[in-house]
Amino acid sequence: MTESYKELLKQREDLEKRINDARRQELSAAIAQVRGLVAEYGLTSQDVFPTGRAARASTTSGVKVAPKYRNPETGETWTGRGKAPKWIQNQDREKFAI
Repeated sequence: MTESYKELLKQREDLEKRINDARRQELSAAIAQVRGLVAEYGLTSQDVFPTGRAARASTTSGVKVAPKYRNPETGETWTGRGKAPKWIQNQDREKFAI
């Protein structure tokens, strides 16, 4: 026996309601747990959700990298990152190593 389209839509509607109810209950429990931890450890919103550039910046952003290769003719250097300069392309990089 196959179910009709309307019956299936009704089942989906009931299931979505049950899903939303379960989500609300679990969210309430999670929020209560978080509030308990915040109170227990005396955390502030800044502790939990830091703002500002320092909180979002990567620890390696803006760090200069030492060059690994030097062109003996011009003294130009390359770190080995990014696209290789023309003076080192298609050549053995060991002879340019610093």
